[in-house]
Amino acid sequence: MTKKIIAFGGSSSRNSINKQLATYAAHQFKNVEIKILDLNDYEMPIFSVDKEKENGIHNLATDFYTKIGSADLLIISLAEHNGAYSSAFKNILDWTSRINGKVFQGKKMLLMATSPGARGGQSVLDIAKDRFPRHDAHLVGTFSLPSFYENFDETNGIINSDLKNELLEIVKTIDL
Repeated sequence: MTKKIIAFGGSSSRNSINKQLATYAAHQFKNVEIKILDLNDYEMPIFSVDKEKENGIHNLATDFYTKIGSADLLIISLAEHNGAYSSAFKNILDWTSRINGKVFQGKKMLLMATSPGARGGQSVLDIAKDRFPRHDAHLVGTFSLPSFYENFDETNGIINSDLKNELLEIVKTIDL
């Protein structure tokens, strides 16, 4: 049976560098089915208990939760907005956590971040490494790509050989 990877960037940018990184990482695995999610397909009203009480759980949150549950591996590359998650990702997480606080359903996760800056989204990565296991993520690897535009090319992916090798070594350790 073919293993399934669900990958996405934690940004609603149409040209998300994190979606590019997550897509690239997913394609480093062989003989897998890959589904790339776009956070724009999960745009919902800003979560509030009042909206939940009035309208119930949003159907897009249910769809997102179901997709997470269908994966053998999640690859998430988080955008860093003011040192934390993007509001688009946080809203999806908030809605989905109302279905089940264990949003990630025990799934293996390769957690990543990138940014144009030299820290490569390290602040949001640190937040997520602490938080996601509480949402039942099974972290099997983490990776930060600093200075995205200097280290990544749309055609060739990661062009810095040290960083590319670092990611490939992580990929090798992940048992699907």
